[in-house]
Amino acid sequence: MAVGIKLAIVGATGAVGQEMLKVLEERNFPVRELICLADPREAGTRLKFKGEEYTVAGASPEAFKRADIALLAVGSDVSKMMAPGIVAQNCVVIDNSYAFRMDPEVPLVVPEVNGDDIAMHKGIIANPNCSTIIMVVAINPLHKAAVIKRILVSTYQAVSGAGKAGLDELDQHIQAAMQGIDPELNVFVHPIAFNVIPHIDVFEDNAYTREEMKMVLETQKIMHAPELRIAATAVRIPVYRSHSESIYIETEKTLSPDEARQILAAAPGVVVQDSPEQNIYPMPLFSSDRDEVFVGRIRRDLSCENGLALWVAADQIRKGAATNAIQIAEIVAEKNLY
Repeated sequence: MAVGIKLAIVGATGAVGQEMLKVLEERNFPVRELICLADPREAGTRLKFKGEEYTVAGASPEAFKRADIALLAVGSDVSKMMAPGIVAQNCVVIDNSYAFRMDPEVPLVVPEVNGDDIAMHKGIIANPNCSTIIMVVAINPLHKAAVIKRILVSTYQAVSGAGKAGLDELDQHIQAAMQGIDPELNVFVHPIAFNVIPHIDVFEDNAYTREEMKMVLETQKIMHAPELRIAATAVRIPVYRSHSESIYIETEKTLSPDEARQILAAAPGVVVQDSPEQNIYPMPLFSSDRDEVFVGRIRRDLSCENGLALWVAADQIRKGAATNAIQIAEIVAEKNLY
């Protein structure tokens, strides 16, 4: 690993930015200089990293002149506006938004799956959608062993996927339900307490939501499998943290549940929790604040010949966002790709 990276975090005060600081410290990322940036209205905010205090500055082009790598934890509109100028300062951008994910010139990377793609970057590397990251970590080892032809996935996504506002709205809606009053709808289109909402992001012309289409298109790109058939249903549930997914795959080669368990047990970033007779299986409560993708309920899909069903849970703020971005940055640093 390179000795000392000058690292900028844009959106350092947000939920993902704060998690990035936490993960950077945990993984002992070689930070030589840390530059914390955010909306100018948040300039002056104090943040802690490795026992030291850092003052947040407003993001501006000049701030990146002294940075090697910039982690962007902001919305896609801001990323689109800022990223080209950051690259012009000879700073590599690792972007957490969907702004560049489907750009053919931009690698879309999950290190356990396609880490070699990082070397092809032209200044920008995209961090995938959280649900996509969780799924491909779980299924790519099986794809390498038996070639997946078709995926059906349903997601059960925590409210923190909508940021701090999503967490606050769940709290407010629980209180409203307990008091028997109508909740105020700001983040979600329906009450989220004691409910599930099969609607995340906007609906596209094909009747799928943008969140669902992200899983389709991003998975095909990450796995270098443009012909892979995928259908997704994305659902918001009243859980604070960690997404879960029900995944059905159809493979070219027959793969037994036992073979799948053995493959996944040896796969990087995966923990197999699959003892249903002992009530052991992945759950969001116990995957929170962890970087691994937990896989269980591995069984045959009774509806097709070469089919398997999986149940997966993982922390979407960590592996689904902050940790994945930092894993990318580690490879950039280690291989001097900046």
